[in-house]
Amino acid sequence: MTGAVADYRRLAAVGPYFALDAAASPAEVPPAGFRPLRELYAQGPDGPLAERVRVVARRLGTAELRVAASILHLGLAARFCSVGLGSAVLLGTVPALDPDRAQVRVPEQGPIDLWTPYETHEASETHRPREHLADRLHQVLVQGQLAPLAAAVRAAVPLAGKLLDGNAASALAGALRMVEAHAAPGGARALVAELLRRPPLAGTGTLRSTGFRRTSCCLYYRVGPGAGVCGDCCFDSPPRRP
Repeated sequence: MTGAVADYRRLAAVGPYFALDAAASPAEVPPAGFRPLRELYAQGPDGPLAERVRVVARRLGTAELRVAASILHLGLAARFCSVGLGSAVLLGTVPALDPDRAQVRVPEQGPIDLWTPYETHEASETHRPREHLADRLHQVLVQGQLAPLAAAVRAAVPLAGKLLDGNAASALAGALRMVEAHAAPGGARALVAELLRRPPLAGTGTLRSTGFRRTSCCLYYRVGPGAGVCGDCCFDSPPRRP
């Protein structure tokens, strides 16, 4: 069957978190400054995420590394969820982002840059049923990207696994809001609802027509006075700090 190359450039029109730089030929190499994605998942006190947590803490002005780690994780999860869900809904495929072949670049500000080598897809991919895309998203996004990301963050700063699962669900719901403005009604929401029914995202919150309400808190309110709570937080107002 003839292969087809997904036009990932279309994703950038949704927003910067959806952008994916893809090689146009098998011989193309990533631009300068990119490193293998697997390095982002390296665990330990000297890993890239551990250093990034300290950078985020300084920028937020907080001494609580767990707060900075949660905010960093939420942003990175949003990046992967945006690319995965956006590709599934708008292109009918999900980029593999193989940790040994895909590349990442961490800028000083803004979302991380992602690059994937030349990929071909079966021409019938866009006609596969939604269940196929849900399975693919669960395998590639939830298990292949969000799981090692959470493990690396927890290795850098101890955080509850359920909190990070909630962050991932929140990131997925945020990506859904953006995708729905560019897609036919219903398809994206059905995909997200299916992922939220499967472990480890099952029980992390409720997806309604009016939005998503999570069962955990990302800790943003602890950044400082006036930080408040996020729109999908389990709390209606910031808890009293000890």
